[in-house]
Amino acid sequence: MSGNLLELNNLSISFDTPKGEVQAVRNVSLQLKPGEILGVVGESGCGKTVMCKSVMKLLPKNAHIKSGSIIVDGEDITDYNEKKMRQLRGGKLSMVFQDPMTTLNPTIPIGKQITEAIQKHKKVSNEEAKARAIELLDLVGIRDANERFKLQPHFFSGGMRQRCVIAVALASEPKILFADEATTALDVTVEEKILNLLLDIRTKLNLGMIFISHDLGAVAKVADRVAVMYAGKIVEIGTAEDIYYDPRHPYTWGLLSSLPALAKKDGELNFIQGMPPILIDPPPGDAFAVRNKYAMAIDYEKEPPMFPVSETHSAATWLLDERAPRVVSPVNLRKRSALWQQIQ
Repeated sequence: MSGNLLELNNLSISFDTPKGEVQAVRNVSLQLKPGEILGVVGESGCGKTVMCKSVMKLLPKNAHIKSGSIIVDGEDITDYNEKKMRQLRGGKLSMVFQDPMTTLNPTIPIGKQITEAIQKHKKVSNEEAKARAIELLDLVGIRDANERFKLQPHFFSGGMRQRCVIAVALASEPKILFADEATTALDVTVEEKILNLLLDIRTKLNLGMIFISHDLGAVAKVADRVAVMYAGKIVEIGTAEDIYYDPRHPYTWGLLSSLPALAKKDGELNFIQGMPPILIDPPPGDAFAVRNKYAMAIDYEKEPPMFPVSETHSAATWLLDERAPRVVSPVNLRKRSALWQQIQ
């Protein structure tokens, strides 16, 4: 046994569309351990959500696993049908989405929604389910849980609704929690509370968690490790310190440089020139080559392997090949160090 809660091995996910096959996730491999939070970052359309929904088997009918395998808690679920997946969803796997009102039923009291989630996976009485639901509301920081148990979602603020969604996700005591842009729609002060809540839940329940976000600051606050995705592939992965303090892939440099804390002297934000490729026909070589000012001839011809930087850190860029010219990260080291200290 590997001891991993989740293993993706060379996973590729495609969508059949009228214009052709979209290769949304391409040969992704990663692991998640108990009690670990893995942050996944990248631009919209890079495959973050598709990757996680493929584990939950929540993809539309035109999607299919092209190759690779999905191992959950030592179980190969790659070919599981819907009946088997229903036992896993909420049992070992659960997901928190960006907009709580797409998860919560606006007409049903919060407490009833949580008790239904509990009783769907646990054989408990109504009284036991209610007691557990109130415990979960307490756990996620809903005050006066006994009274608010009876209220519909519209009586709660946005941040409180997201806490309720997390309570529903935890109802059947999953081992793996996917948080898909769970703080994106919240204001800064509420976001901070939800991030602290996720860290607290991880500690108390020893959950493995995959935290998807565009917000690099939020990821830095919660993640033990970070995977950077581009054009359906993981292009860099390492500890949070590795990625934020010693990034090696030019795409990671671009993402970090675009943070407000690293803006130009005149206040103008940095940005990555160009657009991600269309994945109906991915370019040969490195998909980031056309946006990479450090690209070499080989970047347009051959896809780079994952080069090891350290025992915890690797990146898929030809700049790490021993024959490549030495290029120093353009992300200002002093500013990056100050940023890292700020977000910790």
